[in-house]
Amino acid sequence: MRCAVTPELALAGLATVGLAEVVGKAAAQHRTDRKYIVPRTVAARLVEHVAEDHRVLSIEGRLSTSYRSTYFDTPELRTCRDHLQGRRRRWKARSRLYVEDALCRLEVKVRSTRGTTLKAVAESSPSRYGRFGETEQGFVDAMLEEHGHATTALRPTLEVRYRRSTLADLAAGTRITLDTGLVSSPRDGGPMGPGDPQVWLDEEFTVVETKGGPLPGRADRFLVATGHRPQTFSKYVASASLLLADLPDNDVRRMLGHQLHRTPSTVTTLLPLLTRRTAS
Repeated sequence: MRCAVTPELALAGLATVGLAEVVGKAAAQHRTDRKYIVPRTVAARLVEHVAEDHRVLSIEGRLSTSYRSTYFDTPELRTCRDHLQGRRRRWKARSRLYVEDALCRLEVKVRSTRGTTLKAVAESSPSRYGRFGETEQGFVDAMLEEHGHATTALRPTLEVRYRRSTLADLAAGTRITLDTGLVSSPRDGGPMGPGDPQVWLDEEFTVVETKGGPLPGRADRFLVATGHRPQTFSKYVASASLLLADLPDNDVRRMLGHQLHRTPSTVTTLLPLLTRRTAS
């Protein structure tokens, strides 16, 4: 099993900021997100470029945090398929664990027709991480109904792990996240284990996400100037399409064997297997 490794991104040279200040000034839940997959050398240059007005999130002296996210979907992988089909009004639900801090949250992200993302969060117990029962179903249903989506029964589908560092521009109220060591595997309610089929991001690449207003910010302009444009990349969708249904779109296919890798597996057998285990 592959482990998350954080490459050197010159983060130690930045001024630091605490979590409370980031949450208070740069954690807008209604925002425009842009994702880029770039070589880690470009990510390091980006950090240097924004160092003057960005601070790096520090939690007890730690400049990165291990994330575990279990995604919930229908047996037909509706949320995955909606993304691959380019539906503007789409959503996804997940259980997220911040490993070192033993914090757990249930999150629902809804994308509007204008391309903005609205995220609703409910605090949860670490013992509920990755589980989907009546409480979780009720929260997801309420969020979907509020935004005009039909409710639907969900189940644990896939777990994604990575390490994240966060840069915040407190004056502008924007953030940049840097994700490394990405690895995913199908889930049927149990933990990820050795020997599981996996998709992983090559260690030479970083997923950069900018979170802010509708207009591109300083980080976006730098990345575009260096030849990198935003991608409609989803960690969950890329992994699920490669591991569960073998339905990757052309963008994911181009990444396979370069930025993304997967273990040899008969992916067409995984989805029926997960469905049978969930029903048993």
